[in-house]
Amino acid sequence: MKKTTLTLMMSMAALAATAVSPAEGMPAVTNIPEAVYPCVDSLSKATFRVYAPEARDVKIDICGRKYDMIRQDNGNWSVTTGPLVEGFHYYFVLIDGVAVNDPSSETFYGCGRQASGIEIPESAEEAAYYTFNKDIPHGQVRECPYWSELEQRQRRCYVYTPAEYETSPEKTYPVLYLQHGMGEDERGWHQQGKMANILDNHIAAGTCVPMIVVMDYGNCGYIHGTRPGESRDEFGASFTPVMLNELIPFVEKTFRVRTDRDNRAMAGLSWGGHETFQITLRNLDKFSHIGSFSGALFFFGDGLDNVCDGVFKDADAFNDKVHTLFLGMGSEENFGSDKISAMLTNAGIRHTYYLSPGTHHEWLTWRRCLDKFLPLIFRQDNNN
Repeated sequence: MKKTTLTLMMSMAALAATAVSPAEGMPAVTNIPEAVYPCVDSLSKATFRVYAPEARDVKIDICGRKYDMIRQDNGNWSVTTGPLVEGFHYYFVLIDGVAVNDPSSETFYGCGRQASGIEIPESAEEAAYYTFNKDIPHGQVRECPYWSELEQRQRRCYVYTPAEYETSPEKTYPVLYLQHGMGEDERGWHQQGKMANILDNHIAAGTCVPMIVVMDYGNCGYIHGTRPGESRDEFGASFTPVMLNELIPFVEKTFRVRTDRDNRAMAGLSWGGHETFQITLRNLDKFSHIGSFSGALFFFGDGLDNVCDGVFKDADAFNDKVHTLFLGMGSEENFGSDKISAMLTNAGIRHTYYLSPGTHHEWLTWRRCLDKFLPLIFRQDNNN
C-alpha cells in the first residue's frame, strides 16, 4: 500500500474518532459510517473538515456557493457555513481548484456526475412523511435490467412494489412512472428522494392506494450542452420511444400491473417534468394521471393553445380524459409553475397546484410534491 494512501486512511480513522463538540452539531445523516464531519447544528449551519496537508487552497462548493476553508496545523482544513436551507444539497470539495468528492460523504449521482451530498434536517414532525417507520410494513425496491432493441444496450430501472405485493399474489396494481431531472439518473428518487418511505407511509395510513412505482433513466443524466450540437428539443427526447415501446411492455410483462390508462400515471421533477408533459399530453390514450414537480415547462411560453398539439384547446374534453393534473414547485425557485397554473385556471383546465414553502430547486421540494401528488391518483372519485 502506498504511503500517501495509508496516511490518508489513518487520518480519516483519527478524524472519525474525534468527538464533535455541541457547538458543531451532529454528524450529517448523509455521511459514510463513523464519519464525524460534516456535521450540522441546530441552526442548520454545517461544519466541514477535510484532510489535505499539501493543499494550498481548499473550499467547499455547495450548489455554486463557495466557502473558504481554514488550514490547521495537523493538515486538516475546516469551515462552518451560515444557515443552510433545509433539505438535500449536492456539494464538492475544491482542492487547489479541482472539484473532488468529500471522502466522508456518501456519493449521489447528480450534477451530471457522482457528487457528495448533505442533508440539512427538518424537524422530526416535518420529516415524518419521508422517514422510515419501524412500525409499518415496508415495500421493496428492485433493480431491474432489461434489453433495449432501440438503443442496442442494456438499460436499468428501479421498481418499487408495496409491502402487500408478495402476500397478495392475486392482486394487480396501478403504476406510477416517476422520472428524475437533468444530471441525475434512475437512482435519484430512491436514494435522494426517499420515495419508498413516502409510499410506505402513505399506504400504511390509507392516504394513497397501493401502487407500483417505476423509475427509469430519462436519457438526460448529463448537463444539456455536453453533447455538441444537441438542441434543447433533442435533449432527453430519445427516452419517449424507449418508454412507450420498451419500458412499459417490460413492466407489464414482469409485474402484476393494470394496463389501462386509468391505472397508469407519470410524474417527474425538473427535466423529468418536461418529459412527463411531452409524453403524456401526446399520449392521453395511455395516461390519465400527470404530475410535474418544478417542471422545465418552457414550451408554455408559446401560449396554452400551442402546447403539445393544442391538447388544452378543449377544456371539457381534457377534463374528461385526465383525472389528475398536478403542478408543484418551491416558493424560492421561481420556476414558473404558478404562472402556468393561472393559465390553466383561466382556460378551465382542472388541476392541482402546490407551492412548497421555503424550498428551492432541490429534493425537499420534490419529496413534498410527491407527498401531495400520491393521494390524488388512482382514486375512483378523483375529480382533482
